[in-house]
Amino acid sequence: MALVGYARISTAEGGQVMDRQLDALRAAGCKRVFEDRISGARQADERPGLKDCLDWLREGDVLVVLDLDRLGRLAGELVQLIDDLAARAISFRALNSPMDTTTPQGRAFLQIQAAFAEMERNVIRQRVREGLAAARARGRKGGRPRVMTLDKLRYAMHLMADAKRSIPSICEELGGVSPSTLYHYLHADGGLKKPGRDLLDGADMKTASGSAGGKRAESARSPTRD
Repeated sequence: MALVGYARISTAEGGQVMDRQLDALRAAGCKRVFEDRISGARQADERPGLKDCLDWLREGDVLVVLDLDRLGRLAGELVQLIDDLAARAISFRALNSPMDTTTPQGRAFLQIQAAFAEMERNVIRQRVREGLAAARARGRKGGRPRVMTLDKLRYAMHLMADAKRSIPSICEELGGVSPSTLYHYLHADGGLKKPGRDLLDGADMKTASGSAGGKRAESARSPTRD
């Protein structure tokens, strides 16, 4: 049995992210590690490193990644890829999760993980559609709305990572966002540019600030103990 590693970063991620993966895979015992610098939503045959890795693997080997999303971000394709490995008697292991298809528990975890990932994308898609419907119902009153919202950005990342989708169809599904606006926030493969990262970071900061404010208010209401 050979442990074969696969490491991937998107075009927007830095070399330190790749180094962290390589170090972890080698520490886990992987003598051979394949690399890609491309979106994880691309199909396997569109990722040269993964394609070479799959060709290299033999019966009884174990494909190892650091995180599950390094192998892929689209739930259906991820499950299909691991099923194809299983048909070749090749196992899969993700170091940072209970994912190890050599065990029944690991296989069950894969199905649950994939289902939640698919559900999250569907929730984002529904939010975008509801937001567009609400804007049309209001007749866009009350000032010009922000063209790119957090939900739209996350949904656009998913759509642009699918090489089969055209930019015009993506813009239409996002409610008329222009290609120039799309490319202002995202790379062609769905990776984040600085404005996109700033939008996501700003949302995270608001969430953290709101949580901290709630805790302070609760503390102020709570009586002190003598």
